[in-house]
Amino acid sequence: MSVVAKDRASAPLMSYARKRGLFLMLLAAPALLYVLVIAVGPLVQGFLYSFESYNLIRPAARHFVGLDNYLALWRDDSARASLLNTFVFTFGAVGVESVLGLAIALLLWRDDLFNRIALGLLLIPATVTPLVVGLVFKALLNPEYGVLGYPLADMGLSGPRGLLASPHSALATLVAIDAWEWTPLMALILLAGLKSLPTDMLEAAAVDGASATQRFRLVILPLLLPAAFLALILRMMDAFRIFDIIFVTTSGGPGDATDTLMIYGVKQGLEFFNIGAASAVSTVIVACIMVMAAAFIGVLRPGRNRHA
Repeated sequence: MSVVAKDRASAPLMSYARKRGLFLMLLAAPALLYVLVIAVGPLVQGFLYSFESYNLIRPAARHFVGLDNYLALWRDDSARASLLNTFVFTFGAVGVESVLGLAIALLLWRDDLFNRIALGLLLIPATVTPLVVGLVFKALLNPEYGVLGYPLADMGLSGPRGLLASPHSALATLVAIDAWEWTPLMALILLAGLKSLPTDMLEAAAVDGASATQRFRLVILPLLLPAAFLALILRMMDAFRIFDIIFVTTSGGPGDATDTLMIYGVKQGLEFFNIGAASAVSTVIVACIMVMAAAFIGVLRPGRNRHA
C-alpha cells in the first residue's frame, strides 16, 4: 500500500471545522424547532386564516374570500381609527421615552455611588407588569378618590370624569403612563452605549477645543447610534402592539379614542369570534412593524453617514 493510500485511510472522515459546525447546529436545533412551532407556525396559520371567512359561531361556513378581510378593515371607520391611534401612540411614546431616556443616561453617565443607587431605583418601574401599571394608574387618576385624579379634577385640569375618560386627553395620558414604565429601559440601553464609547475620542475632541455641545453632536451622538437603534427597535415593536395598559384602563374608549390595532383585533377574535378579521389585523400589525423596522435600519444603521 502506498504512502498516499495510507494517509487517506488514516485521515478522519470529517474535519474539525465540519464537526464543530455540526455540533453547533445540533445545539441550536431545539431552539430553532421551538421558534418554528411556537412563533412561526401560528404566524403562518394566522396569515392563511386572514384570507378566509372564518367565524367560530359558524365554523362549517368557513370559506376562502381572498382580500375581503383586508378590504373590510380599510372600509371600517373603527379599524382606520385604531390604526391611526396605534401610530400616534407608538411614535408619541417612543419619542418621549427616547428624549427622557437619553437625558437620564447622560445624567447617570458618571460612575459613582449615587448614580449606581439612582439607576437601581430607576429600574423599578420596568420590573412591574404592565397590567399592574395600568390598574395602579387607573386608581391614581380616578377623579373621585385618586391621588392624582382628584386634585387635577378639583383644579379644573381634567374633566369631571378624569383624564382617561376624556377623548381629548385619554391617549396622551396613556402615552405618559407608558413613558413612566419604559423610559428606564431606554435609559439603561443608552447608558450602556455611553459607557462603551471610546474615551480617547472624547478627550481628543476636548483637547481640540470642541465645546460640550459640539462633542455631543459630532462625537457622542453618532457613536451612540447602534445603542439608540437597538432601544428604538425594541420599544417600537413593543409599543405598536400595546394591549395590557389600554385594556385595563380604557378598553379602547371613550368611543374609539384609545382603540389600537391590538384592542380592535382582540375584540374581533374574542368578542365577535371573527377569526378571519382578527387574523387580518394581526398580519397588518406584523407588516407595519417590519416596515417601521426597515425604515429605522435605513436611517440609523451604523456607518451610514461615513459611507455616503
